[in-house]
Amino acid sequence: MERIGNTISEYFAAFRLPRIGVLDVIEILILAFLLYKAMVWMKNTRAWAIVKGMAIVLVFMAIAVLLDMTTIIWLAKSLFTLIALAIIVALQPEIRRLIEELGQTNFISALMKLDEKKVEGRFSDDTLNEIIVASFEMGRAKTGALIVIEKDSPLGEYERTGIAVDAVVTSQLLINIFEHNTPLHDGAVIIRGDRVAAATCYLPLSDKRTLSKDLGTRHRAAVGISENTDSMTIIVSEETGKVSVAYGGELYRALDVSELRAKLEIVQEKHLSRKSIFKKKEKELKKSQSEIKQDERATNQKS
Repeated sequence: MERIGNTISEYFAAFRLPRIGVLDVIEILILAFLLYKAMVWMKNTRAWAIVKGMAIVLVFMAIAVLLDMTTIIWLAKSLFTLIALAIIVALQPEIRRLIEELGQTNFISALMKLDEKKVEGRFSDDTLNEIIVASFEMGRAKTGALIVIEKDSPLGEYERTGIAVDAVVTSQLLINIFEHNTPLHDGAVIIRGDRVAAATCYLPLSDKRTLSKDLGTRHRAAVGISENTDSMTIIVSEETGKVSVAYGGELYRALDVSELRAKLEIVQEKHLSRKSIFKKKEKELKKSQSEIKQDERATNQKS
């Protein structure tokens, strides 16, 4: 009976689940998050087509292994390293974009900015109003424009493709830059803070398949820069005069004045300080109310 008991215990020990600790759970969550991000990244880039092609190749390889096709298996093993390098080279822009997105995540940005001083918004309300006025003035005149507003990601590499301006943002300056037949009208303007940093800058075009076919190079460039950085780009259509915004890889078309202002306030980030002030006042109000209730209770107890 003892031998039978030992055999049974050994049998069940083989199927016993390993002990899972807190670190194991954290590791599983991290791997699941990374796998999900990789799948989303592949779905929105050219990598998805390559993955589907590789899946077909793997199916044929499995058939070759089952049928013991030694020549095909030898060729696959010999060319594996070369194919891997070719895929990395082909996906170089997408891999770079993925690494940039990882660097732009909130928790990393917070760690990198611990030593920076808190500022009240990225640009003033005057600059915001000047941008809005210029955008809709150019829209009424059907003057095409591309205005990139820098946020956290530095735009130095795109700024170097244009001509340095370094001037205070005004509606007259922006309208004059994008006026037809002027030396600076072709390309994009980059705004950093309250100043126009550069004009005639070249932006990367988006290869997003979901974009409408009737959109031109100006809109694709705006979406492209928003995919590569966290900047916001205002587009004024030369054909329709409509004002659109590209932000976070998405295109928001045909905005009115209030909608454009709301988008710009996201980059300005003054809404964050307003919320914090509101929450602070709300806490103070609740604290004063609780103190009043405590005083009333103390008065009632004395009486």
